[in-house]
Amino acid sequence: MARAQRSAGLSTALLALPLLGLSISGCQFLAPPPLELEMLVGSALKGFCQEAAKAIGQAPPRLADRTPVLLRCRAAGSGDVVSEMESHARGVLQGGQAADDPRIPTLLSVDGEIYLDLLRHRLQRLAPTRELIPAPADAPALASSPMVFMTTPALAKGLDRTDPFTALARSSDHRQLDPAGPSQPIRFVHTAPTRSNSGLQTLVAMVAEVAGKRPEALTLADVQTHGGKVAAIQRHVTRYGSSTDELARAMLRNGPFWASVGSVYESSVVGVNASRQGDQEPLKAVYPRATYASTMRAILPDAPWVSPQEKQAALLLIERLQREDVQRLAADQGLRPANPAVPPSRVTAAYGADPRAVYDSLRAPKPEVVEAIISLWRTQAKKPSRVALVVDSSGSMKGEKLPAAQRSLQAYLAQIGPRDTVGLFDFDNRLRPPVVVTGGGQAGGPAGEPAGRFIASLEAEGGTVLYDAIRQGRDWLRSTRRPGEILAVVVLTDGQDNGSRLSLEGLGGELRRSGFASDERIGVFTMGYGNQGDFDADVLRRIAESNGGDFTTGTADSIRRRMEDLQMAF
Repeated sequence: MARAQRSAGLSTALLALPLLGLSISGCQFLAPPPLELEMLVGSALKGFCQEAAKAIGQAPPRLADRTPVLLRCRAAGSGDVVSEMESHARGVLQGGQAADDPRIPTLLSVDGEIYLDLLRHRLQRLAPTRELIPAPADAPALASSPMVFMTTPALAKGLDRTDPFTALARSSDHRQLDPAGPSQPIRFVHTAPTRSNSGLQTLVAMVAEVAGKRPEALTLADVQTHGGKVAAIQRHVTRYGSSTDELARAMLRNGPFWASVGSVYESSVVGVNASRQGDQEPLKAVYPRATYASTMRAILPDAPWVSPQEKQAALLLIERLQREDVQRLAADQGLRPANPAVPPSRVTAAYGADPRAVYDSLRAPKPEVVEAIISLWRTQAKKPSRVALVVDSSGSMKGEKLPAAQRSLQAYLAQIGPRDTVGLFDFDNRLRPPVVVTGGGQAGGPAGEPAGRFIASLEAEGGTVLYDAIRQGRDWLRSTRRPGEILAVVVLTDGQDNGSRLSLEGLGGELRRSGFASDERIGVFTMGYGNQGDFDADVLRRIAESNGGDFTTGTADSIRRRMEDLQMAF
C-alpha cells in the first residue's frame, strides 16, 4: 500500500543517471526508487533494529523488479505496540481508517510471547474468522534476552533460590534471604506491566510462583486467590517505569539503597556494566530456575494493510535480519542472536552475565488470564503512589506552550490508577494551594472535575519561583503521606528560577533531608519544556538525579508522550 515510502521520485533518479554511468538512452536499466518499510518494535529490540537498518541500507535486498528494500525502525513499549496495532486494526476493519494509512507499520515485534499472544487475542476479537497475526511458531525469531534479577554480587546469593518471589513476599531485609549476607532493606524495581514487556513477564512469573503453577495452567481464580501475595512483593517497589534499560541505568546511578533488586533483561545487565564508571559498583544477573526467554520475533501481519508488494519486501527484510552479519549486531547490543551460528559475544561474566545459564523457559498464560493479572496489579496489587505535580504557569508559557501542557496534564491524569493520589500545584511568581485528585476517573469526567477545573484555570502570567514551588510540593508530600506509598515531586517548567526565597543550595539541602537516605524516600523528577536555553537543563538535571529521579525535556509536540512515560514510574 502507499504506506511504504518511495524515497526518490523518477525525476531525481533521472538526474542521477550520469552519476551511475548510464545515459538517458539506457533508461531501460534504471532501477526503481527504494521501497522503505517501517518496523514497530519493543524497546529491547530498538538498538538492534536501528543498527540493522543502517547495515541493510548499505546493501539493500531487491524485489524481482530490482526495487531496493529499506528498513525504518520505530520503538515503543510492547504494550504500546499492542495498543497501537489494535487501534489501527479497528479503524481499518470497522471503517474510518484507510488500509494504506502511512501511520500503520508493515512489520512488528514485541519483546516476548505474552504480548504477542495478547496482540493475537485482541485482533482476533475484531476479526474472529481471520488470523491477522501469526502464531509465535510462525513468526521468525530475531533475538532473545532472558529475564533476570539484577543485584550486587554481595546480595546475589539470597536471590539464587527456587522461590525468589515467595521469599521476597515474606521478607523485608536481604539478610532474611541470605543469613550470611549483608543486612539491607529490600528495594525492588520493575517496569509497569501495562506498557512494558519485562514488567508483564515479571508480574506473570510472580503470580505463577506464588500460585505454585506453570503460567499456562493459571486460571482466573488463581489470579484473585493470590493477589495478596503479589501485593506483599509490590510493597518493596521503589518505583516503576516505562523502559527496562532506563530503569536499569537508574539503579546503577542511584545505588543499591535506592533499589537493591531489579527485574530486567539480561541485556540490561550487560548494558549497565558496559557503561559503568570506575567508582560504580558492578551489578550481576541472577537467573531464576524458571524464567521468560523474552524471544523477540519478526511479525508480518496477514492483514489488509499489508499489500502483496509489501509482503514480499518484508520477507526479504526478515531474511536479512536473520543473516549472520546482521545477527552480530544483535550480539553487540547484549542480546542472544537467534541465528545459532552467531555467539552472544557480550553475554559474559565481565558484563555480569552467564552465557551458560540454564533455566526452564516459561510459557504465556491464556490471554484472558493475562488481562486479569494486569487488572489485578492496577486495582489491587500495585504499590500506591502520591505525587506532587508542580506546573509552571509563568508568563513565558504563553502561546502554544500552555495548551500543549494542558493536554499533557489531561493525558497524565487520565492514566492514574485507583490507588494513586496527585496534588496539582500551579505557580508563577506566587504559590497556590494544591488541588488534590485521586485515581478512578479521567480529568474532566465526574470523578475528575477538580482536575478539569485546575487545568482549565491555568493562565500564563507572572514570574517563576521554581525552587519555592518544588519545596511546596515536597512539603505537601511530607504532611499528607501514608505508609507504603511511592512519593515523588514531578516538576514541569519552561523557565529558570526568578524570585524564589530559597536558593538552589538551600533547595538541595531540603530535598536531601527527605530523599532516599531518609525514611521518607521522596524522589524528584524534572521536565524542561520548550526550546533549549529557555530552561536551565543543568540545574534541572542536578535537582532530579541527586534525588533519585530523572530529568527529561519536551516540546509542544512531544510533551504529552513524555508525561505519559513519566506517569508509568508511579
